[in-house]
Amino acid sequence: MLDPSTRIHVAGHRGLVGSALLGALERAGCRDLLLRTRAELDLADAAATDRFYAETKPEVVFLAAARVGGIHANSTYPADFIRDNLAIQLSVIEAAHRHGAKRLIFLGSSCIYPRECPQPMAETSLLTGPLESTNRPYALAKIAGIEMCSAYNRQYGTRFLAVMPTNLYGPGDNYDLENSHVLPALIRKMHEARVRGDREVVIWGSGTPRREFLYSDDLAEACLHLAGLEDATFDELLAEGDFPLVNVGVGEDLTVRELAELTAEVVGFHGDLVQDTTRPDGTPRKLLDVSKMRRFGWRPRVGLREGIVLAYEDFLDRYDQSP
Repeated sequence: MLDPSTRIHVAGHRGLVGSALLGALERAGCRDLLLRTRAELDLADAAATDRFYAETKPEVVFLAAARVGGIHANSTYPADFIRDNLAIQLSVIEAAHRHGAKRLIFLGSSCIYPRECPQPMAETSLLTGPLESTNRPYALAKIAGIEMCSAYNRQYGTRFLAVMPTNLYGPGDNYDLENSHVLPALIRKMHEARVRGDREVVIWGSGTPRREFLYSDDLAEACLHLAGLEDATFDELLAEGDFPLVNVGVGEDLTVRELAELTAEVVGFHGDLVQDTTRPDGTPRKLLDVSKMRRFGWRPRVGLREGIVLAYEDFLDRYDQSP
């Protein structure tokens, strides 16, 4: 377990993953948390990031800062996605090494795996085939981050680990209909349709792609579990496979149509769900092989229905209930 006195930098502490990490660390009694908003510290600025690390000397780094979004955002802003994510990763990983961080947990995404990847997707599938075109710039940036962790470990003896979560949702999510991921978008669509009294909700794509979903607090607990492993166990994890990489998910998936039906049930929308097949589906299936994570002692706690209920409560707390 992490010592409560450990100096910890949570990069991106206001985002979905970062805020969940912050909550988990606070519940664990960690009290020396190094937090900066983007206005206070632009992590894409290598010089500013280096100064911050020189002053604060974090021992553990959770690199959750990133530009993220769904299919529409990735397709509309590909240059922003690759540029911003590469810049953040370069700044933070180099500064963590330069100033002696004992461990770094780099958060990625399951989109790093090939579009036609064998299911479930094992860590060994990285770089074995073409990526999904709709989010390739983002995926390539994250793959570069994994390679950076591997390269720094080999050259400098660092203990940098890449964690690849499945699709995430939970408190603090982005519910923007243009730029959010599928589940928060569905929550907002269903809610607003119910409030307006609409008879139908349009769902992007065919509804047949299968997706896996992990509650953000579960991911945070997984990251704390990994960061708190004994040195020998952590080194064993780093050395397993070609990359210092571990998947974090639930090991189960469902179709987008089934997800929409479950979300409608939770929100209380009783109209029709109409598939807009002119919209892209994305990768046909993205189910993670989580056997490695289970061997290292962690499993998720929050089921999908329970998680959607909690996420909807968060949506109601944070957003105007009128459409």
